[in-house]
Amino acid sequence: MEEIFIVGLIFVGLPWVIFHYITKWKTAATITNDDEALLEELYNLAKRLEERMDTVERLVSSENPDFRVARIQTDRNLDDEPLRDLDRLLAQKGERK
Repeated sequence: MEEIFIVGLIFVGLPWVIFHYITKWKTAATITNDDEALLEELYNLAKRLEERMDTVERLVSSENPDFRVARIQTDRNLDDEPLRDLDRLLAQKGERK
């Protein structure tokens, strides 16, 4: 009787535990639809805030000619490339839906 229990444990129980945790590991590493929606919402919020900062900086620089912008500029190609990549990825994701 003990031999049947040990063989069952080795050939059924052990693989079941291993595959169970492999499945848990793979599903935990994926991004859900809620996560994607949150990321897209945060991205849109960041773009709106960037536009507001541009407006504030433009107003301040018109009043103070010595004002120097100390953040990433949206009109510089070097600073815009990561945003273009992100826009491209979001457009591709939108095409797949």
